[in-house]
Amino acid sequence: MEEQELAKIEHLGMQRVVIVGGGFGGLELAKALRDTDVQVVLVDKQNYHTFQPLMYQVATAGLEAADIVSPFRKILEGQENLSFRMAEVMCVNTETQVVETSIGLIPYDFLVLATGATTNYFGDEQMARHAIAIKSVEDAVELRNTVLSNFEKALQIGDNEQLNSLLDFVIVGGGPTGVEIAGALSELRKHVFPKDYREIDFRQMDIHLVQSGDVLLKGMSAEASQKALEYLQKFGVDVLLERRVKSYDGYTVTLNTGETLITRTLIWAAGVAGAPIEGIRPESMRKGGRYQVDNYNRVAGYTNVFAIGDIAAMTTPDFPEGHPMVAQPAIQQGRLLAENIGRLLASQDLQPFHYDDKGAMATIGRNHAVADVKLLGKEWKTQGFVAWVMWVFVHLIALVGFRNRLAVFANWTWDYFTQNTGARFIMGKRREPIVPAGEEAHRVVS
Repeated sequence: MEEQELAKIEHLGMQRVVIVGGGFGGLELAKALRDTDVQVVLVDKQNYHTFQPLMYQVATAGLEAADIVSPFRKILEGQENLSFRMAEVMCVNTETQVVETSIGLIPYDFLVLATGATTNYFGDEQMARHAIAIKSVEDAVELRNTVLSNFEKALQIGDNEQLNSLLDFVIVGGGPTGVEIAGALSELRKHVFPKDYREIDFRQMDIHLVQSGDVLLKGMSAEASQKALEYLQKFGVDVLLERRVKSYDGYTVTLNTGETLITRTLIWAAGVAGAPIEGIRPESMRKGGRYQVDNYNRVAGYTNVFAIGDIAAMTTPDFPEGHPMVAQPAIQQGRLLAENIGRLLASQDLQPFHYDDKGAMATIGRNHAVADVKLLGKEWKTQGFVAWVMWVFVHLIALVGFRNRLAVFANWTWDYFTQNTGARFIMGKRREPIVPAGEEAHRVVS
């Protein structure tokens, strides 16, 4: 690349902090550096921030994609020391302190990797081809389109097995995402789909949740795990504990027990891995694609390269594998790192990171949720309607942007009283169902 590309972003004679990734951690860091004497360059391959905890609602037609995204330029408008560049990062040269991107070279004084996580299929290429994950807005929209398209196709099917393959769903992973998707699909099956597709008998629609462990919501309290199981079973979800998906060819799911399930739609919520970039020495990497960082979020082996959020593994006695890959550690690390960059520039001692665990919660449909909340030095455990109200309040407050909060609140209020989700559009990419060799669907169009 030409040398002049280095000057695409004016340096202004200030120390430059380049942040790669605009998720919860990267965005919080960028905002926290607003009133400092550094130049901030935020780089992301999208021009918007996504509120990932609500992506499952886009996937299940509860919200529109626009309700959970907000443009970086809008969020950060008026921040004079910040430049945003929409680009994909190709690699980093830590010797010359340059980030190579799809639009050119960006030099840095401090580099912060906040690239988040990506779907982990544990090396199963067949699963990666056929399953649908929910790690991006595009994934969520594709899943929504696929679900709705399957029901449109079901209206034309006469063969019983083929019909059930379109109506049935298998969700892999019993964490918050898997549990919330299962609950949302069960509500659609009860309240929404029967009105849209009157010709279909939705007693034939099965929802299977496969969890490799012996409990749901691992990491939450035993009470929360048990109550989540009870709620899902009450809603008619077939919860399969202590089972693993051995293979999936786009039609047949084979479990490690030898059991088989038939579905055109397998939703993968079983695992994530860090999303590293090239150029960081391999010795700095831990298993799971995360960078080993010290208590100040410095990547092992570097003095001016940092990692925060899902990509960072800060191992402590309480978190031997690193902090949970959720929003709060990323947000808190972003805030502290902004302060520590100021301390570095002032030749002051850095402050170590201590995670303030605020607890966890998950919703399993209307009026049903579980919450383990840490407040005033105590842990409060609640389930049911109170937990659901807490979940709604926390997620509304955490959304970025007043417009998004208003839109989501209006949608949730409408859905609550009408039991009728409004975002049931088939627009854009969707998976075409696989028909097994030698089998033809019997079409009975009327």
